[in-house]
Amino acid sequence: MLLTSSPWLHERSWTSVQEYLKHDDLILVPIGATEQHGRHTPLMVDTGWAIAVAEGAALATGTLVAPPQHVGWSPHHLAYCGALTFRPETLISVMVDIGESLIHHGFKKIVFVNGNRIANLPPMEIAAAKLRFSTGAYVSVVDAGLIARREVGEICQAGENGHGGDSETSFMLHWRPDLVDMSQAAAGKPHQTGGSFPTNPMPYQPPFDQNVISVRITADEMLRGHESGISGDATVADADKGRRVLEAIVRNTARHIEEARRLQPEVRRPPIPI
Repeated sequence: MLLTSSPWLHERSWTSVQEYLKHDDLILVPIGATEQHGRHTPLMVDTGWAIAVAEGAALATGTLVAPPQHVGWSPHHLAYCGALTFRPETLISVMVDIGESLIHHGFKKIVFVNGNRIANLPPMEIAAAKLRFSTGAYVSVVDAGLIARREVGEICQAGENGHGGDSETSFMLHWRPDLVDMSQAAAGKPHQTGGSFPTNPMPYQPPFDQNVISVRITADEMLRGHESGISGDATVADADKGRRVLEAIVRNTARHIEEARRLQPEVRRPPIPI
């Protein structure tokens, strides 16, 4: 369906949301983070991913978007001033409460959009599973770092999945250039906490020629190994790459929305969270 007003739930009246539910039962929920991304970009990069992807996909598919959540699971960034984190169980509870509230109103399909690429996934996947098992609703997690890995790898540095590096800086140069100071951009080394094995966090579906383990980097290790906060090369970023990266992620997210929209889950209405 086409939206006749804002895609954002919190910018609608309650009667407008009620009208939407007469025609559709899918909603997006963006989850970001407040953590450092080097000296050249703001603490809200991950929330920016979540907002931009969710809004772009919503406009492309006529879908509502719940208010963005600005805090995720970021304990490894607490050595840098300004970073915020939920405990994983807190993030799970927040997501379950949001999900149960939406399902209570009649939403049957929820797509969580994760902007804190891969790092938020463990608690987010548990929350999605809890909602699915308890209500029968269709609940998925779209990760901005995974939904278009092939395309991002072709657009940015080969294999670039850093932090505050090429893809993230390029995204911000496209989306909010006013918040980027390229005079402070730098190149940082990759995370490495597992000896000869790539780690932190373990990549989903790693290539067959690569053996991996999972070891979470601590806040002190992060600061010692990445004084600037960057993993990857921010100096090669540009706005056009950021536009193409965002378009690829939005396009693939929109395709997932259309596929999920065709599902007909049998949903059990949960009690009001209290």
